[in-house]
Amino acid sequence: MTLPVPTRVRAMAQRRQAAITLSVSAAAVVVVGLAGLFGGYRINLTPSEPLGVWRIVPLNRSPGVGDLVFICPPDTAATRVARARGYLRAGLCPGHFAPLIKSVVAVAGQRVEIAAEVTVDRRLVRASAVAEKDGEGRPLTRFTGGVVPRGEVFLHSSFAGSFDSRYFGPVPALGILGLARQVLTYAP
Repeated sequence: MTLPVPTRVRAMAQRRQAAITLSVSAAAVVVVGLAGLFGGYRINLTPSEPLGVWRIVPLNRSPGVGDLVFICPPDTAATRVARARGYLRAGLCPGHFAPLIKSVVAVAGQRVEIAAEVTVDRRLVRASAVAEKDGEGRPLTRFTGGVVPRGEVFLHSSFAGSFDSRYFGPVPALGILGLARQVLTYAP
């Protein structure tokens, strides 16, 4: 059965309008994505920090305790296992990791001890309980502790399920992309 001419014309016009709308939407997503990438904006989709739009602000000094930073995790055996398990996302950092948003809780020369919780220079780090297993029951290997080496930082997130330096140890400060600043976020 063939459609009457006015119905066919209307259907063709609707398909054309849908194609135009889809094309314009796709172009807008690409433009916004590129503007965000080159403007230092990132979207956080992990619960370690509030969900939403963040901005990378240049860090024109050495990182310090309390800094909330965007950092590229190093390409190590531990981070490759973490990505395979789904703890880390794929992205544009070396090793094809996405940047992390974490707080610096220790810098070079500070002593980190890992037990049931984390202490830095004998001071307890808030919300730093160390898990034995992940959410799927797989064992987690924890960092053994020690003095943070020169040029490295120890990272933490107060989110209980965060994959941070409690498990992979200190990381090179050269991986810091900048300070993390909330732009438009939502904390559930």
